[in-house]
Parts: sequence; C-alpha cells; structure tokens
Amino acid sequence: MAHQLFIGGGLMLCTIAIAAMGFWVAEGLITLGGRWLVRRPHTPKLAMVLMATVVMILIVLTMSVWLWAGVFMALEIFVQWELSVYFALVAFTTLGFGDVVLPQEWRILGGLAAANGLLSMGVFTAQLVEVLRRVRSEQVRGATDE
Repeated sequence: MAHQLFIGGGLMLCTIAIAAMGFWVAEGLITLGGRWLVRRPHTPKLAMVLMATVVMILIVLTMSVWLWAGVFMALEIFVQWELSVYFALVAFTTLGFGDVVLPQEWRILGGLAAANGLLSMGVFTAQLVEVLRRVRSEQVRGATDE
C-alpha cells in the first residue's frame, strides 16, 4: 500500500507541476499581448483568450493523463497503451465507468488517479476564471484611462 501512495503522490506532484507550467505560459502570453488585449474591441479578444485558455487546459489535461498511463504501462498493470490511456482518462475525469479495473494490488493507485483528476479540475476552473478576470480587468482599466 505504501508504494502505491508514494507513486500516486509523486504523480500528483508531477501533474501539479505540469498545470503550473501551463498557468505560467498563459500568464506570460497575456503579459506579452497586454497592450493588444486592452485595445477595443474587447469582446472578440476576450473570446480568443477563453478559447486559447481552454486549449491550454486540454493540453495540460492530456499530458497528465498520458503521464498516468505511462506509469501504468511501466508498472505493467496494462499491456496495451489504449487500455492504459483509457483507464487513466476515465479515472482522471472521475467518470469511473468500471468496465476496466486495476488489479486488486493496484486499486489504491486508481483512487489516487481519480483524486488527482478531481483536484485538477478545480485548478483548471480557477485558472480559467483567473485568466479571464485578469484580461477583463485590464480591459476595463484601459477603457477608463482613455
């Protein structure tokens, strides 16, 4: 059991680092495009920021799922990549279909993958809100400076 907690904890830290890098990239892009983003028209630019942020979140989510799937393969829990990625995605998104289950000696790792996904969805939501809040507040501030 301890080895599963250690592996799962390490994977959670890795996915947090991946999410942090994604947030850092998003913040950097907003800073680079700051002057352009605050000029009118605001609505299409805000929509573009929304789309770009969602794409970035999907990339981070995909990287996290592939990381979990890679560990499942390395531990020889699954012998096919498709099954490994499928289980990681179902667990990470907390769908829990139950059509593919981990062997009994690895089932705690499946729960940790689900917990990691649940926490990640919260981080992704906060990230999306923060990016949109930052851009919109800068647009409003820029409009009052005109």
